[in-house]
Amino acid sequence: MEHLTKETFLKKVFNYEKNKDWNFEGELPCIIDFYADWCQPCKMVTPILEELSEEYKGKINIYKIDTEAEKELAAAFGIRSIPSLLFCPKDGQPQMAMGALPKDTFKKVIGDVLLKKEEKEA
Repeated sequence: MEHLTKETFLKKVFNYEKNKDWNFEGELPCIIDFYADWCQPCKMVTPILEELSEEYKGKINIYKIDTEAEKELAAAFGIRSIPSLLFCPKDGQPQMAMGALPKDTFKKVIGDVLLKKEEKEA
């Protein structure tokens, strides 16, 4: 799992300084975990995301953003509660989910939101 800074976020996810409308820059769909080190529910999500990152290697990317270190990114997405998870499909609008989700929910959203096109084409 990669930790994103504003600079890497603009390159790999969305350059909100250039584009007003959502325009995904990444190669693979991704999940972005907005977290903070002091947040207990965030700590529960981390091992789940690590497992998913292995299970879906080469299909999706999983990124983490420390809301304490990257206040501008958190503000750009109106993050008010953490963990907040942003699911970014390759095409279409991203979807935000709040709170520590169980692994089954992650897998469902990955299937429904992030990988839906690939499965239809296959």
